Amino acid sequence: MSSEILMVVDSVARQKGVDKDIIFQAMEAALTTVSKKKYGQDKAIRVEIDKDTGDFRSIRYWTVVPDDAELEEPEQEMHLSEARERDPEVEVGGTVEEELPPIEFGRIAAQTAKQVILQKVREAERDMVVEEYEDRVGELITGVIKRMERGNAIIDLNRTEAILPRNEQIPRENLRAGDRVRAYLYDVRRTQSGPQVFLSRTHPQLIVRLFELEVPEIAEGIIQIRGAARDPGSRAKIAVSTSDDRIDPVGACVGLRGSRVQKVVDELAGERVDIIQYTSDPATFVCNALSPAEISRVVVDEELHTIDVVVNEDQLSLAIGRGGQNVRLASQLTGWEIDILTEEEEREKRNKEFEVYQKLFMEELEADEEVAGILAEEGFSSLEEIAYVPLSELASVEEFDEEIAQELRTRARDALLNKAIAEEERLESEMDPSLMEVEGMDEATARRLVSGGVKSQEDLADSAVDELLDIEGITEQQAHDLIMAARRPWFEGGEQASGQTEG
Repeated sequence: MSSEILMVVDSVARQKGVDKDIIFQAMEAALTTVSKKKYGQDKAIRVEIDKDTGDFRSIRYWTVVPDDAELEEPEQEMHLSEARERDPEVEVGGTVEEELPPIEFGRIAAQTAKQVILQKVREAERDMVVEEYEDRVGELITGVIKRMERGNAIIDLNRTEAILPRNEQIPRENLRAGDRVRAYLYDVRRTQSGPQVFLSRTHPQLIVRLFELEVPEIAEGIIQIRGAARDPGSRAKIAVSTSDDRIDPVGACVGLRGSRVQKVVDELAGERVDIIQYTSDPATFVCNALSPAEISRVVVDEELHTIDVVVNEDQLSLAIGRGGQNVRLASQLTGWEIDILTEEEEREKRNKEFEVYQKLFMEELEADEEVAGILAEEGFSSLEEIAYVPLSELASVEEFDEEIAQELRTRARDALLNKAIAEEERLESEMDPSLMEVEGMDEATARRLVSGGVKSQEDLADSAVDELLDIEGITEQQAHDLIMAARRPWFEGGEQASGQTEG
C-alpha cells in the first residue's frame, strides 16, 4: 500500500501538473473519509502520510475541555481529568490522540478514496487556472474559438476555456468555430462550475495592447499611449506622446505608408483609428482630439471641467461627427466635457451668462449696471471670486482703481458673510433639538446633517450610511457611529419593555 500511494502521487502530479503536496493532501483527505466510514462519522479523525515512505496512520483525537464543562460533542471532546490519565502534561484546549488500527481497503472504500482524490485534484487545477489568469488580467490573449453558445464565443486556451461575451464582441464581426482571435483579458471569476475567464474585443485597452505589439517604440517605453477611446467596429482615438524630441510619436504609430496602424485596423475588423498628439494643455489637447475639424477658439472652465469649442458653421458637422461620434470620442479621450458651438451660439451663450452675472452683481454688491457689466465682461462669475481675488488683479481692470477694487471686495465679503449667517439661522430653525442630544454630535456636524435633510434624531436613526456619505464632510466611520447612537433609544426601549414583561 505504501509504494502504491507514492506511485499514485507521482503519476497524478505528472499528468495534471499539480504539486505533489496537493496530491498528498488529497490522499490524506480521502483516507480520512474512508476511516470515518469505518469508525464513525461523528469521531474526530485525521490521516497522516509519510511523504518519503508512503506509510500512513489513522489518528483519532479529542479536544480537552474543563471538568465542569458540558461535553457538546462527546465523541470529539474529553474532560481534563480523563485526558490527563492518558497524557499527564495535557492542558485545556490541547488534544489527546489514539492511533487506530490500519485500514483494509475494499472495493467500496477504494472507490470512495478515488472520488475524493479526483475532487481535490480538480479543485487544485481550478485554483491553478485562477491564479495563472488573475496575474494576466490586462494582457492580450490569443485563442481558438471552440464553439458558439447563444452568441457567446467559447475560446480554447489549452488549459481552460475563456468566454468572449456577445456584448464584448465587435458589432457585425462574424465569429465562427475554428477562428483564431485576439482579445483583452479583463476579468477572472471563481464559480461553482469552475474558474471563468472573460475576454473582450471592445475594451479600449485592447487597442493599446495591439499598438504595443506593432510599434516597438511603445513596447520600449520611448512612446507612451496616454489614453484610448473606442466606438467598437466604427472608430477609435488614441493619444500618444514622447519625451524624445527627435521622434514623431504620431508618425511612428502610423508607420511607413500606414503599415503599422493598418495592422491594428485589420485586427479590429476595419475600425478606423485616429492617432492624436497628446499635450498637457487641455485646450490644445481637445483641439487635437477633434481633428480633422478646424477649431476657431476654445473656452476652458476648469471649475466645471468643461470646454466650449467654437467652430465655423461649415466645420460644425465635422467636429460633432456622425451621431455625435467625433465629439463623444474626443470627450472620452481627453476626460473633458466638450460642447461644440457655432460663433452665433457662442455669442448667445455669452450674452445670457453676461446678463445673469450682471444681475447677480447688481443685486448682491448693490453695484450700478456699468460696474456690474464690467465685472461680468472680465470673467467674474461669483461673489467668491471678487471677495478673494488678489486686490492687484481687481485693480488692474482698466475702468477700476485701487479704491473701487477695495470697495468691491469689501461688499463681496460682507454679502458672503450675510449669506452664511442667514444660512446658519435657517439651519438652526429647521433643526429639531433631539439631533443635538445624539451622542458624539457637535454643532458643525448637526448643521451639515440638516443641510442634507437630516433634521432630527429620528431622521438620523432612519438613515443609511451611504445616504450620509452624500453629505459633504461626513466620513463613513462618523456616519456609522452617529446612526448607531441615534438608534440606541430603540434598543434601550426594547430592553426596558422586555424587563417589565419578565417582572
